[in-house]
Amino acid sequence: MTGSGQRIPETLMVMSGLAKGALIFVLCIIKAHYMYSLTYQQQMSALLWLVLFHIVIITSSNYLVRLPLSIFGFHTTWGAFTFPFIFLATDLTVRIFGARLARKIILLAMLPALLISYMLAVLFYQGNWQGLSALNNFNLIAARIAIASFMAYILGQFLDVQVFNRLRQYRTWWIAPTAAMFFGNISDTFTFFFIAFYKSSDLFMATHWIEIALVDYSFKLFVCLLFFLPIYGAMLTVLLKYFSGQTDHQLSLAASRAHLSIFSRTKL
Repeated sequence: MTGSGQRIPETLMVMSGLAKGALIFVLCIIKAHYMYSLTYQQQMSALLWLVLFHIVIITSSNYLVRLPLSIFGFHTTWGAFTFPFIFLATDLTVRIFGARLARKIILLAMLPALLISYMLAVLFYQGNWQGLSALNNFNLIAARIAIASFMAYILGQFLDVQVFNRLRQYRTWWIAPTAAMFFGNISDTFTFFFIAFYKSSDLFMATHWIEIALVDYSFKLFVCLLFFLPIYGAMLTVLLKYFSGQTDHQLSLAASRAHLSIFSRTKL
């Protein structure tokens, strides 16, 4: 991490701000959905902001994945802290708007994310600013990371949407997001690390990519189960209570109905 340590705090602060902003935005969208039906213009605005959020998280994660760190002696990367936000945003999108809009977001975000990821990887190679002239030369490592991210994002997100959409009708609300995050993360993580670093010229990543992928996946699951899943489950319940003024007993019944049917009108 030599030469990049100074940038890590600033990067994490930026990502923290983005995460808070995204969470506030999702809360506003849910509020609008409960209070009135979203117009076409409002849906397009939501689509635009969600696409931008996906692009920011993907490109930031692709930059941070080049910055390794050790946790209890195991190798992982800073990217493990940021990418789970994608699955939270995708699952909430499926729950609120349905799988069709979620797939549209994936399709609209993937190409810009590919290009921006490559440019950032070249311009900030190994965490150091290389100057605009670096774009004049093709960087194989940066290209592999960008392509790996492209393929992993498509496979992981489409699998996440498919699993979540099939399981969201179950009465137990946490089944769908848990299964979707489990399968989506495993597909995304191992697809990315295999394409990006298998027999790579980056000797450290080529040597440790399997270990890093396993730790990265384990850490993502830990973050999702400890942080994102409770937030996902609490968000709609809190909003229902806030906007409807129901008692706890009425809220429990309403939340169960909401998880089962409130968004069922949006179909594939």
